Amino acid sequence: MSENQKFNGFMTKLKEIWRKGTFQKSGRITYDVVWNIILFFIIIGVVSLFFAGGVGAGYFASLVKDENIRSKAQMEQDVYNYTETSELYFDNEEYLGKIRSDLYREEVGLGEISEHLKNAVIATEDEFFHTHNGVVPKAIARAIVQEVTNSNVKTGGSTLTQQLIKNQILTNEVSFERKAKEILLALRLERFFEKDEILEAYLNIVPFGRNANGQNIAGAQTAAEGIFGVEAKDLNLAQAAFIAGLPQSPTYYSPFTNGGEVKSEAGLEPSLNRMREVLSRMLENEYINQAEYEKALAYDIRENFTKPTDSSIANYPWLTFELEKRAMDKLGQYLATQDGHSVEDYENDADLNEEYKIKAERELRRGGYKVHSTIDKEMHDIVQKVKNEYENYGADRTLVETNEETGETTETVLPVQVGSTIIENKTGKIKAFIGGRDFDKSQVNYATDSQRTNGSTMKPVLVYAPAMELGEVQPGSVIADTSMYYTGTDNEVTNYTMRYHGFTSAREALKKSYNVPAVKTYKKIINKNPKQFMDKMGYTTIPEAAFSYESSAIGTTLVTNEENTNAYATFGNMGKFVDAYMIDRIETKDGKIIYQHESEAVDVFSPQTAYLMVDMMRDVLRSGTAAGVPPQLKYSGVDWAGKTGTTNDYKDTWFIATNPNVTVSMWMGYDRKFSLNKNGYSSRNTTLWSKVVNALSDVRPELMVPDSGFQSPGGLVTRSYCASSGMAPSELCSKVGLVESDIFNSKFAPNKKDNSLIGGDFVKVKDRMVVAGAKTPSEFIIEGGGVMLNPAYLKENNLNKPEVLKDLIPNSARWDKVALPSGDSIASSVASSDEIKDDGKNPAAPGGISASGSAISWSASGSNDVVGYRIYRSAKSGANFSLLGSTTDLSYNFSGKDGYYAVRAVDYFGRESSLSKPVKVGTPDKKEEKPKPPKKDKPKEDPKPDDPEPEDNDDNEGDNGGTDDGGDSGEGGSGGNDDSDSGGDDEAGGDSGGGEAGGDSGDGEAGGDSEE
Repeated sequence: MSENQKFNGFMTKLKEIWRKGTFQKSGRITYDVVWNIILFFIIIGVVSLFFAGGVGAGYFASLVKDENIRSKAQMEQDVYNYTETSELYFDNEEYLGKIRSDLYREEVGLGEISEHLKNAVIATEDEFFHTHNGVVPKAIARAIVQEVTNSNVKTGGSTLTQQLIKNQILTNEVSFERKAKEILLALRLERFFEKDEILEAYLNIVPFGRNANGQNIAGAQTAAEGIFGVEAKDLNLAQAAFIAGLPQSPTYYSPFTNGGEVKSEAGLEPSLNRMREVLSRMLENEYINQAEYEKALAYDIRENFTKPTDSSIANYPWLTFELEKRAMDKLGQYLATQDGHSVEDYENDADLNEEYKIKAERELRRGGYKVHSTIDKEMHDIVQKVKNEYENYGADRTLVETNEETGETTETVLPVQVGSTIIENKTGKIKAFIGGRDFDKSQVNYATDSQRTNGSTMKPVLVYAPAMELGEVQPGSVIADTSMYYTGTDNEVTNYTMRYHGFTSAREALKKSYNVPAVKTYKKIINKNPKQFMDKMGYTTIPEAAFSYESSAIGTTLVTNEENTNAYATFGNMGKFVDAYMIDRIETKDGKIIYQHESEAVDVFSPQTAYLMVDMMRDVLRSGTAAGVPPQLKYSGVDWAGKTGTTNDYKDTWFIATNPNVTVSMWMGYDRKFSLNKNGYSSRNTTLWSKVVNALSDVRPELMVPDSGFQSPGGLVTRSYCASSGMAPSELCSKVGLVESDIFNSKFAPNKKDNSLIGGDFVKVKDRMVVAGAKTPSEFIIEGGGVMLNPAYLKENNLNKPEVLKDLIPNSARWDKVALPSGDSIASSVASSDEIKDDGKNPAAPGGISASGSAISWSASGSNDVVGYRIYRSAKSGANFSLLGSTTDLSYNFSGKDGYYAVRAVDYFGRESSLSKPVKVGTPDKKEEKPKPPKKDKPKEDPKPDDPEPEDNDDNEGDNGGTDDGGDSGEGGSGGNDDSDSGGDDEAGGDSGGGEAGGDSGDGEAGGDSEE
């Protein structure tokens, strides 16, 4: 049977079945069953859908039940309060730099952002941005499926609105609860705000990786500047596409490493592929055409990457850190007061202070504040330049340290460090400062943080100005610079020179920086609360106990350079202290001022005290320890007043000076308090101070070079005083030339008459004045009479101790007529009439006689009781010596006549020494040649010098030659006390066996003293 026949048979049977209705009947039954089944499942599906929807809605509601319904104002505050890096400014609104932050961001308006970047972000991150209501259900469903199936391809389900909510309100937590809240808040945000507002917020908060300095950045403006060095509005298409691709994985796609270097070719490839993908999506969404697309693809984006820029920390490390620290303190105070705490609570409660400083730090890092400082950029720059170019700091020191556990040693090279502060007196503004030599080597701020002992710069602020204010001292007050010890100790107070200077004025003591007068003055006020003055001048580092130490008077306590300088500004401001400051104001990013400094003047000293202190410190520069400064100053007419300071072992050297406008300090020392080189340590410091002042005066003459100097405030008088007491001069004081004059506060001018001196006849013994004795030759008594210190006065002022008396009279010619009193209270080394014992011997003859022109000089007699010298002359060799005159000096001027000159020493008791060896002047023995007369034999006679008998020698026959001018060979006569005096050299041409004046070998009348 053929295949055709088989097919025809099959069709015949089928038709037969159809005619019988069997098929139709069975089909209707099947259809009904299938339809019913389908209908059942449709009903079940719809019911399930409604059930699932209800369950889903209930689940969604449960996820967001804790989320409060936010008002528009709350949403605005939360969304638009995006982190923005705070900025620092110099004093004239000039930009300094950004506060250090983990994330740098700068806000910008949507109108200042390139259209290319807006379009690139929308095309890449949210293509339906302009049409959705905050969420895209299809995208959410797709993301859920991908999450459930654990798909490797994640297309994401978040719109720009959702990403904004996630970054600004929620967290990056991966959970259905966070996603549900995100959807709810995104829908609500879209109800309140326009699309442009949402896009602007997004473009300001989204992270964009790193900039060319390796810093984390966020926001379109920061990205444009940090990656390409352009404004956000100036981005071209390729640059915009590159930036738009970064938010998907900011670190991975960033072109820079965390060190700021551009990544390698392989490292850049992912970000370049991402850029191409962004461009492709822009083309698909018709934001660009094909030509623009191809041009952007061909663009070499690598050539556009910007170079690293200097940050504020790189250029101004000390300044940036200092401003941050101070801004945190002021912002912390503001936040504390906003929470209801008082300023006093914030300052005095350590825990509260710490809490709010932490909050302030966070705020400052992300709050977009603008911190305005007092720092003058030009002044600050120039002092850094001068400091960096200065070449005379002194040698570096090497610190060797050994680890006790490992025994390993390390060496650290330490340079001489420097610190300086420049403060405007009337306002307290810190205009500039020097924080140190090199921030990379030492991060310590030696102007504001480092605490060092301030040495003699303490004397004006703690000693002399407070003492003048309390009426204890005036510039003309006399203080005895003599031996003293700190109360209750064996520690002696010493001066820098290790010498004492006797009676000195407070002015002179400050000018020369004597320590003893400062300590003695401080003892007068130590129980009168000197701390009150230091507190008013802003010293905070000195412990209260230190004010009870006498040594604090000479600067043994720790202070900062800033507070020491600030205190001196008090004098420049005529006694009013204005606290120094560096933060002028702080503004929010919206321009609201939340902190504004207000200067407040505090009365510390009267204008009279301040002016007197200034006038004393003027002398420091005129003729004192800083006398080398004025010749170095470019502007010589400026009225500067200041003080130097040095600490123990030369570890610190200071100079601080003020003029009517500004106060400038300079400090040098090693970081670990090594000793400075003793040679020129102070001049190196004052020279740098001078260079800084000269440079500042060039750039800011209106501040540094006042039109006039310090003006007297009135209430001052000029008065004379006696240099031995400080009291009003007596006739006796005037007679001996001890009258001085100075300016005084009229309240404390001297009015009591001096009682420190008494009159009498005095002679000089070993450079000491003593009362003349009964046998003392009158020719040596001081002309016009002398004076003696009044024993009663000395006792009253506790100046009668031997160790004090020996240094009490200054070593100066003007004090030559002043004698010390005699008595047991006088040290044995001090000559007095009672203590000069008569040993019955003639004094030793002077030696070393020489002639020059019409003067002769000699060396002093070795005897301790010599009061003067008598000078003799012989016209020629062998002739008698005649008396020319007498003197208390070691030289004598004569008429210039030729001859032989010799000298005798005269003691307190009127005895004479033998003649010194004569000195020949001119050609006394030259004479015309004449026929010699026949020689006749006759007895030889001793020559007799024309030597008048001294006064009061009746009881001393033979001691001074007596009436026996020649004296026998066995007597002393005028030939000294022993036989050897007669046998000197024959320098004057005497017989071979005789002395200089021709004395016989057995005689000594005119013979030299061989022992001299």
